[in-house]
Amino acid sequence: MLVPRSLAGQRLDRAVALLLNVSRAEATGLVSDGRVKVDGVAVRVRHQPLREGQHLEVTLPSRPAALAPDPSVPYDVVLEDPDLLVIDKPPGVSVHPGAGRATGTLVHGLLARYPELAELPSAGAGDPSRPGIVHRIDRDTSGLLVVARTPAAYHALRQAIDEHRVERTYLALVHGQPEDRGLVDAPIGRSLRHPDRMAVQAGGRPSRSWFEVLARYDEPRSLALVRVTLETGRTHQIRVHMAAIGHPVVGDRRYGRAGDQRILGAARQWLHASELALAHPADSRPFWAKSPLPADLRAVLEACR
Repeated sequence: MLVPRSLAGQRLDRAVALLLNVSRAEATGLVSDGRVKVDGVAVRVRHQPLREGQHLEVTLPSRPAALAPDPSVPYDVVLEDPDLLVIDKPPGVSVHPGAGRATGTLVHGLLARYPELAELPSAGAGDPSRPGIVHRIDRDTSGLLVVARTPAAYHALRQAIDEHRVERTYLALVHGQPEDRGLVDAPIGRSLRHPDRMAVQAGGRPSRSWFEVLARYDEPRSLALVRVTLETGRTHQIRVHMAAIGHPVVGDRRYGRAGDQRILGAARQWLHASELALAHPADSRPFWAKSPLPADLRAVLEACR
C-alpha cells in the first residue's frame, strides 16, 4: 500500500495501527518482528516518520489453528472469580503458543478448565492464540500472572498494565554485588546482532526496572538476592536490564554466565514472579497475591552462604 497524504509525517507504528485497525502494541510487535517494510526494506524503528507515496508492506503472522484444550498442563489457581484468574505458573510451561511451541502451553491448560475463554477473541478481547492473556512471563520463569475471563476485564486489565497500575514484583538471584537499591532506566529492543535476543539500545521501547538487594552471598560465588519491580513489561526485561548493569540472572542461558548449572545447580534462570497487586477490574477493590519460591530455586538459595 502507498502511504496517503493523511499519514505523512506519522510514526511507523501509529500508521500501521491505523491502516490495519490494530492496537498500537500489536503494530509495535509487527515492526519489532521485522514484518513491516518501507520501500522494500524491513524497518525495526517504530518511531520512524513516513513520507507520502512511500510503499508500505506488512506481513501478518499466520492465523493459528484452533486451540485444543489440554488438561495435562500443570498450573495452580491462586484466585478465581467471574472476571479474572490469578495463575501460579510452573517453570517449563510457555504461556501461549508461539514459534516452536504449538501445544502444551498454559493457554491449552486453561481452556481445559475454563472453556469460555475461547469466546473472548470473537468478542474483541485478545489474540485468538492468547485468549484472556493480558501479560506473560517467560517459559522458564515461574510465578504469578493474571488472566481475564470477560471482554470488559480484558480491556480494563490491558489498560491498567499500559498505565503501569499493575504492580509486578519478582525475586532474582544475580551475579555480583549491585548497589543496595536502584533504577535501571534503559530502552529495550530487538538485538541487531542476535535477532533471537533483546538488548538495551537506542530506539528501543522505554523500559524501567526498580531493584532492591535482600541478601548477599559470598559462596559458592559472589551473588545477591534482589527484589525487582517492573514499571514497564518488555520482553526479557529483568534479564536484559540486570545483565546490562553487570549483574546477570543466575542460570540465564541467554543473557547470563556459563557454569551456573555445574557450580550452583541452577538448571534454569533464577527468576520468580513472586507478587502481583492491582485494582480489581470490576469494582476497583485492591487485591494482592504472593507465590512461594519453587523447590528448585530454594535449593540453589540454600546452597549459598
